[in-house]
Amino acid sequence: MGAHDPRLSSGYTVVDRPILLLTDIRSVESVNDKPRSTRSVRPGVNSSAMFLREAFDGFRDVGAVAPSSISLARAMTAPVTRFDGPRTVLEVGAGTGPITTALLDRLSPTDRLDVVETNPRFAARLRELTRDAHRFGGPRTHVHESRIELMKNDIRYDAIVSGLPFTNFAPGTVRDILTRYDELLTGGGCLTYFAYRGTRRLRSVTASRESVRRHRQVEELLTEYRQRFTVDCKTIWANLPPALVWELSREVLPNPAPTDPQVNA
Repeated sequence: MGAHDPRLSSGYTVVDRPILLLTDIRSVESVNDKPRSTRSVRPGVNSSAMFLREAFDGFRDVGAVAPSSISLARAMTAPVTRFDGPRTVLEVGAGTGPITTALLDRLSPTDRLDVVETNPRFAARLRELTRDAHRFGGPRTHVHESRIELMKNDIRYDAIVSGLPFTNFAPGTVRDILTRYDELLTGGGCLTYFAYRGTRRLRSVTASRESVRRHRQVEELLTEYRQRFTVDCKTIWANLPPALVWELSREVLPNPAPTDPQVNA
């Protein structure tokens, strides 16, 4: 892949190089105060070091140079606790697994967790991270090394947790991803994703005009998409830089009232 090749190692395409953001360099060890046996399956590889290495090798699709903070992982995974089991949960763009770890802590053996990651080294780490989760009281877990648009799956999910850096992608790619989320999310389901605060302002003074235009188009697309959901948004200040967590809840449409055949007789 050449220096100016717009194809990403993940298979996604962007117009130009995104801005690298230094996030909280602490790897996530837990989202709960009490220890749980699922944590014993975590590999010994330092997630922050791996994340840094991959960020600089192929930073256009990583979008940051360190894993998410504990506070961000908590906020991103909180909606899964609102569903009755057995639950189906999909995580997309898992990276080295900080949010995956949070999901393992929140889910039970009757639940199913599907994890999607395009980076082969991240995917290998995620398989090691989740390998024995079910045996230690966690959910049944499956890691898919694939783009979400290409993943063959007929399961519908109660919750989708997206860690993809949308503003690093071309608008058409973002549209395809959101369309796939629509197909996979159940009625009454919830989608969470995050974005770093201040990126538009930073990009406006450091990036090319084309990059600024693309960033604006993606934000407009996401704004339009959110109008179809009940929306909640919160700022996670305990992340560096601070992050906005968007929570999109799909309403359950009521079943149509039965028609009395005598009325139309």
